Amino acid sequence: MSDGGDVVSTGSTTRETGSTTRETGSTTPDTHRKATRVVVLAGGLSHERDVSLRSGRRVAEALREAGAEVEVRDVDADLLRFLGTDAPDCVLPLLHGETGEDGAVREVLELVGLPYVGSRPSACRAAFDKPVAKAVVARAGINTPPSVALPHETFRELGAAAVMTAIVASVGLPLIVKPARGGSALGCTVVRDATALAGAMVNAFAYGDTALVERLVVGAEVAVPVVDTGDGPYALPVVSIEPDGGVYDYAARYTAGSTEFRVPAKLTDELAAECARVAVAAHEALGLRDLSRSDLMIDDDGTVWFLEVNVAPGLTETSTVPLSVSAAGLDLGELVADLVRTAVERHH
Repeated sequence: MSDGGDVVSTGSTTRETGSTTRETGSTTPDTHRKATRVVVLAGGLSHERDVSLRSGRRVAEALREAGAEVEVRDVDADLLRFLGTDAPDCVLPLLHGETGEDGAVREVLELVGLPYVGSRPSACRAAFDKPVAKAVVARAGINTPPSVALPHETFRELGAAAVMTAIVASVGLPLIVKPARGGSALGCTVVRDATALAGAMVNAFAYGDTALVERLVVGAEVAVPVVDTGDGPYALPVVSIEPDGGVYDYAARYTAGSTEFRVPAKLTDELAAECARVAVAAHEALGLRDLSRSDLMIDDDGTVWFLEVNVAPGLTETSTVPLSVSAAGLDLGELVADLVRTAVERHH
């Protein structure tokens, strides 16, 4: 569930009003100490492979500038042999999509006893499954749009026409239909007329067995990274997302000139603080650690709605997390180095 875009408008790098930021510890390399060895996992076999590779290259370069010794590796049959032959100090999974965000790779890293940056496998599974994540954050008192999750078999066996009629009557229009598990807005369709719902369901099922049909929140879309380098989770500046076509779909994320980001977002102090609160609350409710990014909507009444959370957010040159890190006055390499240090200390 990475993000991207090409037209970027950044604001001042002073602290965003209404959001909590703090300085990370110094990671100036000590020439008398051995450099920390980090293996960055990038690539994988998901639909988001290319974005993952871009994230991996960007972070590897930033970590090297912060004094770490870094190697970028793909996930393949040679990975465990490589890790077992010369174990690194830490592994940094930057795998987007199902193979990187469902917790499976992290489960294997725990099996072989290697420290890694990021959330535990069980938390990843809950966060990656959008209906599960929505249920968890709703129990924590966070607003999330009304929705229904429908497996393909149920949709077919109960009669597609009858099910769609019930959906429109219950959830209402406009809707957004998306795969229950997946990212980069692949398989997502906005439905403003009931006649378009069938095609939207087919599109979602092309990317997974279960579709999430959710009431579309009309308003401003924002992204809020949350980091924890050992002193508790805190929100970085809110990033506003302004796609030319009004919908932040796959084309808007990865087509040059189609989306503008603003950071800090042009929000009141109170609204920025509420976005930060919701992102941190979602991070904590789902039991996440180290780094996450919550995608939120702000409706015309000023209500903040949780859409989803990403445990492996994009870290490319145009992703929202690096933009937010920069707006907070932080260095991406130093921040990631602090996350690596936290992971190593936690393991020991």
